[in-house]
Parts: sequence; structure tokens; C-alpha cells
Amino acid sequence: MCGITGAVWSSERLAVNVETLERMTDVLRHRGPDDVGKWRSELRHVGASDARPGVALGFRRLAILDLETGNQPLSNEDGSVWVVFNGEIYNYRELRRRLEGSGHHFRTRGDAETIVHLYEDLGTDAFGLLNGMFAIAIWDSRKSRLVLARDRMGQKPLVYHHRPGRLAFASELKSLLEMDEHLKRDVDPNVVDAYLTWQYVPYPQTILATVKKLPPASFAVYEEDRLTVQTYWHPDPARRFEGTYEEAVEELRALVDDSVRLRLQSDVPLGAFLSGGVDSSIIVGRMQKVGDGKTQTFSIGFPQGEYDESAYAREVAESMGTEHLDQIVEPQAVEILPRLVWHYDEPFADSSAIPTWYLSEMTRRSVTVCLSGDGGDELFLGYPRYRAAALAESIDAVAPLRRVFACSLWQRLPAPARQKSKLRQWKRFCEALAADPVRRYADWIGIFGEARRAALYRDDFLESLDPHHDPLAFLAAAWREARGRSHVEAAAWADLRTYLPCDLMTKVDIASMAHSLECRQPFLDYRLIEFALSLPRQWHFRRLKGKRMLAAAFAADLPKSVFARPKMGFGVPLDHWFRNELREMTHDLLLGADARIAQWFRREEIGRLVEEHEEGVFNHAYRLWALLILESWRRRWNV
Repeated sequence: MCGITGAVWSSERLAVNVETLERMTDVLRHRGPDDVGKWRSELRHVGASDARPGVALGFRRLAILDLETGNQPLSNEDGSVWVVFNGEIYNYRELRRRLEGSGHHFRTRGDAETIVHLYEDLGTDAFGLLNGMFAIAIWDSRKSRLVLARDRMGQKPLVYHHRPGRLAFASELKSLLEMDEHLKRDVDPNVVDAYLTWQYVPYPQTILATVKKLPPASFAVYEEDRLTVQTYWHPDPARRFEGTYEEAVEELRALVDDSVRLRLQSDVPLGAFLSGGVDSSIIVGRMQKVGDGKTQTFSIGFPQGEYDESAYAREVAESMGTEHLDQIVEPQAVEILPRLVWHYDEPFADSSAIPTWYLSEMTRRSVTVCLSGDGGDELFLGYPRYRAAALAESIDAVAPLRRVFACSLWQRLPAPARQKSKLRQWKRFCEALAADPVRRYADWIGIFGEARRAALYRDDFLESLDPHHDPLAFLAAAWREARGRSHVEAAAWADLRTYLPCDLMTKVDIASMAHSLECRQPFLDYRLIEFALSLPRQWHFRRLKGKRMLAAAFAADLPKSVFARPKMGFGVPLDHWFRNELREMTHDLLLGADARIAQWFRREEIGRLVEEHEEGVFNHAYRLWALLILESWRRRWNV
């Protein structure tokens, strides 16, 4: 696990000199504190019509495999192909045997050199053979081209900036800002609108108009100052599993075991996050089975009972015999906010980044690599909102019933301030029934709905938005990919394509790498994804209950409480914080005379949100957190 950066240029004016490359690399030190590597080639004018671009590659290393010879950048035998990459290739040993059989010679024992030789043989077709999480940059001097690639589910980040005469890339935006100071100030209003909708910035955009994210499962080729982006993997939604239910259960067990086994490869201490929920408990159980039976597990708890899962984690750890460590923490919201803003680079308002941050910090004191259960809810239909999607689909099928539930009466009913109250959830469900399936799902998972954003924006900000811009298009495009599937399956597929890479993977990658901790997700093995998506809906989800396949495959190995208790989520008491420890900061930053977001948003509307929350009229905690993050980001990066 590492940090990568670099550039290719065809103009001396745009050259990345040695000092700039050092700054671009060193700002990623948290991603790789163990070693540093740089390689640079000067721009060369060979003839009147022929030139060799200048190239700079930078690398910060977190040593996981091949501790002695695994540093980067590294090249093939003749130095014509160079690579820097962040992540892990779990099937590299299998690929290495194939490459050695075809005549390639290896100088290292790690996975990075496998990428070089596989690219030599197959070009960009190589990426489809990699089982892992990765962000890759390859300089091919034979063709004078730079190739970038990102793993299938977007587990590892990769951003780039293209201007005439130069392409630059990095694991994190802050590295590019070390190269070009002017990138800080060019904010796209449409992206701000999308951020307030989803609490993250959707790919391929970043918060800066001139910087893009490489989408998951994609590669980019930069050649002769032209950039093309292509997708190399996309599961077939029409594919169906042809075996029996019993055969599917056995195949699921085998796939999970093999995925876990591959992710136990490490030359440094390794453990697992354990919440006591279904997904993390399954992963830990399989680690005990296919590993050495000495798994270290980690969890954190909170003084507030409704956010504390530590007792469940201890129960699972005791039943499985892991070496368990937990800690009750009292998050310091005021103290942690500036650190989150710096590490996440662009506005990111998922408040579960806070417990993920503290868990990563604690875990890194004992191990360098950890496994987690991320992806289980999306693959096996575990989120409570999938129940709402299924119920809404059933109501849609009966027109008179839909008219009753979608009538305006529900909008006039008062709703309790408590966000998770049954009455509030029911009211929100009924209000959304009048919309089409995509928009109602967006209403359930979004932060600021369309009406709230319209009330928030100043007239000049509204006018700056592209009239054809619709932040829901990001979700709708993914939803359409699941054509022919039920609303539940379409929602889960849309989450896999949007929420998981943009929110969950971003959250985990940045929070863990801020503490130089590598986090691996066995459920996101592409073979397991393709298999889970091929199964009939009723095997996953029946009678408004999901994860039935996981229960069939693994319940016998786990304490009964794992599948019996309700899902809690990984949250923090934001609603309480905004009435207490965050109150003063909120007033100073959002309502002060120097509030920068007041250039975009109406002060009176921000004040109304704050007042309603503090008086308990309505829980606006997630909206206020999104605004607080945005204001703090503008101040930190001087935007």
C-alpha cells in the first residue's frame, strides 16, 4: 500500500523539476512512511518532428510484501517500461508463474513487477487479469505513452489533471496542488450541488473543475497529448447462476474462503476490523479457518449506547478465539475536523469517517494490514433501505394502494425530531412514493433534496449551475445498468457503482492510510461480485429480509446473535454534538460574518437549519455536517 504521483510533459514550460517531484511525493508520506522512490527522464528533442516527453514518477512505500526489494518505481529488464502502483495484486503469484514460463525474468519477490511484465505481453488487456485493489501508472517509452488504471470497485484512488502539454496524476489531490498552486481556486458549482446531494463528490469529477477522478474499472491512455478513458470490466446483469440453491451455498463458501486466503498474504502483522455485525464476523470466521487461527481483531465503542457495538464484537471474538482489542472512545469533533478536511482533500461529509478514523488509529498500533467486511450489504442486500425499495415496488403494482400511500396527507403530518423514529421513517417513505423509483431512492439516501437545495442557494449560485445538470443522473445511470432486475436489485447495483466507491471506499482508504494502515475487503473480490449478482433475488432477499445466502452459508459458524440483532451502522452522535460541543464552531463558521459559503448560500436558510436543529424541531445533523465540512474545506484550501 502506497502513494503514487507523477507527470508526463511535452513542453519545458510545464516540466516537473526535481524539487517539485519531491514535494508531490513527500506530501503523500502518510500513505507510505517506509521508503521513497523517484524516477525522472528529461524532455528530449530528437529531431524537428520528433520529441521524447519528459517523465516524472514518485512513490511513497508502506512495506507489506517483499520488504527488502519491493521499492518503486521499477522497470522491466531493458528499462523501457516503468511502473508505480498503489495497492495489492492478490493473484500475483499465479501470474508470475505464467510470466516466468513465457521467458520473463524477475528481480523482486513482490507484486509490482508482475504488472510490468504482464503489460509487456498484453498491453492494457493486462488489467482484466488482475485480482486486487490498485491504482497504477505505467510509462511505456516504446510508445511514448502513459497508462493509468484503477481497480474494479474503486478501492484505491487516482486523480489526474490534463492540460495541453502535460498530464499529471496522484493518489491524492493534495499532491497535484504541490505541482500547480492555481488548481485550488477553480471550483465547479455543479459539483457543489452534487456534493450536497450525496455527501461526496461523484466520479469522474473532483471538487476542482480541472481535476478528474479515474472511474473504477477503467484505464486511461495518454499519448501525443490526447487522453482516452475506457472501461475494462463490467458484470453482465443478464448472467444467471445455473446450479441449485445448495450448490450456490457451497460455491459461496468456497469463494469467500479463497478471497480471504488471498488477502492474508503479508510479510507484516495482519488483523481485522470486527463490529460484531454479519459481514465483519463472517470475514473473521473465515480468517480463523483458512489462516493460522491466531487472528487479531479490533473494535471501538462509544459511551452512547445506541452507537456502541463493542459488546457484540467481544461476543464474536470470544466465540471464535481471536486476540481481541477494543477501546471506548469519546470522539473530539472540534479537534478531528481539521484533520479530516486535510486528509480527504475535497468535501466529504460521511460522518462515519470519524469512527473509521479512530478505529484505524487504534488498529495501526498493533498491525499494518487489516481485513474488513465492506461490500457485504451491497452484494447480499443487507441495507434497511432495500426493504423500503421492495415495499415501494409492491405498492407501485397496485395503483389504488399507491394513491393512498402517496397522497399529500402524509406530508402534513408532524414528524418527530429523532432521525431514526419509526414515524419519521414511515412519513419519509410515503412522501417519496409519488416519485419514480430512482428519485424516491435518491430521496431516501440523499442529504439535501432538490427543494432544500433550491431554498439554500443564492440566486447567483443557482444561475451558475448548468441548466442540464442533474445530480441524480449519476445514480440514474447506474440504476439503468441493472435493466430487467427488481427495484431492490437495481438499488443494490446502483450502490455498488456509486455509493460504495465514492463513499465507503473513499472513507476507508483515506482514514486508514492517514495512519499508514492497509485495509483489504474480501467481499469485493470480482469473482465473488459476479457470482452474487448472478443469483436469484429470492435467494438473497425474501419477506423484506436480506443476507439470506450469507445466513445459509455461514450462520452455523457464528453466534446466533450475529444474524438475530438489528443492523446498527457505524455512526456518531452528530445530533447531540451540534447542540453541544459543535455549537460554538457551527455558529462561528456557518453564521459568522466571514462565512465563505455565504457567497453561495442564503444566510437566513443556514440560520434556519441551525435554529431548528438546536431547538429540536428537526434533526438537520447530516445537513449541518455537510455545510460545516464544506466551509472548513474552503478555509483550509483557501478557496
